[in-house]
Amino acid sequence: MAPEFPRKIHHPPLIPEKVLKRHNVHEAFDTRFRAAARLLQSIWREDRELPAGSYVNEAGKRRKLGSRITVAAGDAGANFLNADVAHIARRECAYREPGAMIDEERLATNLLSSMPLVFNLFAPWVSALEQASCFLRETLPSFAGEATQVLFEHSPRRGSPLFTFDYTAFDALIRYVDSEGRRGFVAIEVKYAEGMREPVRERTPERVAHYDTVSERCGLYTDHSSPVLRANPLQQLWREHMLAQSMIDKGLYDEGYFVFVSPELNYQTQSAAGLYANHLALASDGKVRFVNLPLEDAIETIRLCDPVHADALYRRYCDFWLVDGELELNAPLFGALRKTGRAKVVPPAAPLSLPSPTATTKKRRRRKPTEAA
Repeated sequence: MAPEFPRKIHHPPLIPEKVLKRHNVHEAFDTRFRAAARLLQSIWREDRELPAGSYVNEAGKRRKLGSRITVAAGDAGANFLNADVAHIARRECAYREPGAMIDEERLATNLLSSMPLVFNLFAPWVSALEQASCFLRETLPSFAGEATQVLFEHSPRRGSPLFTFDYTAFDALIRYVDSEGRRGFVAIEVKYAEGMREPVRERTPERVAHYDTVSERCGLYTDHSSPVLRANPLQQLWREHMLAQSMIDKGLYDEGYFVFVSPELNYQTQSAAGLYANHLALASDGKVRFVNLPLEDAIETIRLCDPVHADALYRRYCDFWLVDGELELNAPLFGALRKTGRAKVVPPAAPLSLPSPTATTKKRRRRKPTEAA
């Protein structure tokens, strides 16, 4: 089981600049969560002794970045939890749908990206559909069906005016059949460290008019013409939900769900999900339901049928106690030890419950809380 710590992290810590620089992950414009997540990915990489990758900054200079791995490591599949996931990711890239937008370098070498997270989450279900069915039954309200297929970077038809007339697609889609033979789908959008501020794609007058028509026709919103839906941080959720509803309206499916997965600690994605839900009309038959599923909850549901997979996901993406351990190791007390050779002991005002140290690698000792009894 995932560790049940005596206290819960309710928001990501502020990471000192010196700690970020020590791990080659200092990025001046990172949000609080993104900085912590970038450090966590670097720790994951270091524990596996993977070489740090690099990128070319705006000034044209190549810079090492701890939240990336080298191209050679990426080609070997090191950005994925195991060889089976890496194999499925390669096959899906090779047989991607026409027009599918998959950045192969980002997928292979960017540890922080949500693209490899999608495969790390759902690729094991390609050959284990019973696990997908178990997950959906535990996660979705009133779900009663059996998964039949898992797709990645899926759209029914990119650029078609039958749908959203653009290249909107889902990160993953699970097809299912219910007990009455009705065809259904679960469309999934995954975010990790993103802030829901992606550039808004160019919108021609024709496309804007089409969006307005679909937004009204789909019947999902209390105010289908709201400008808030058409701007960040909601515009991607708006486009994908309309695409999902269009798949029912055009007869491709009988029912469906639109599931948004992101970390509970990523305040930007969680805030966007809450704001988006406030714009939705009451759920009714024939309409695609919106479900905000925190990544942590998704991993705990996966644990019911595959604890090994869940442990690997938790350690890679949600174990922010490792980040806390880096803060403990770099507290001022340790600076005093390095300078003077002895610590200045200041007794606390009240007893403190500190994490007990555990060794996570041969090279590093981090302090993590002990499991609750």
